[in-house]
Amino acid sequence: MALSDDIDRLAEQTLDSRLAFEGDFLRLYVDNIRAADGHLGTREYLRHPGAVMIVPLLPDGQVVLERQYRYPLKRTAIEFPAGKIDAGEDPLACAKRELMEETGYRAGRWSYLGGLHNAIAYCDEKIEMYLAEDLTLEGAALDAGETLEVFTSTWQQLLQWVREGTVTDVKTMLGVMWLEKILADEWQRRDV
Repeated sequence: MALSDDIDRLAEQTLDSRLAFEGDFLRLYVDNIRAADGHLGTREYLRHPGAVMIVPLLPDGQVVLERQYRYPLKRTAIEFPAGKIDAGEDPLACAKRELMEETGYRAGRWSYLGGLHNAIAYCDEKIEMYLAEDLTLEGAALDAGETLEVFTSTWQQLLQWVREGTVTDVKTMLGVMWLEKILADEWQRRDV
């Protein structure tokens, strides 16, 4: 049985939809639905324009990371560079822009890692992930209000922080695990 067969059989029917909140880039919807078994219910979900995440790999095997305060968690987190895709922007162009703005690095080689939906129960955000190599440091240009610290670490240390629960950001967790597979030649690079 194909996955699409399961999806069609399990699809929910939207009876009505209303915009409950519209912010600068997130929109919250509340929909009344009919489930596949006939049950009537409500779905609340966020619409997100999409984002990118970059795994910047230095020639010595270290990765470029950021420490950034994340308001919803009320704490500083360790993450790979990332950012929101602007309306009409190509994801790779966004990745190049975000890498330069946040870390000051420009990459000579880009590979597509894949996409992920990090909160499928309540948000449609898709994060496109890229590996950036052949890095040259040119200087960061942060947006107003964007305060972060850029630092480097071995990817093995980052993986240990994931194991210990120090790093809980899902895109960073998946990025370092993807990198591990590529460096072990278990997965091929998909150059773009």
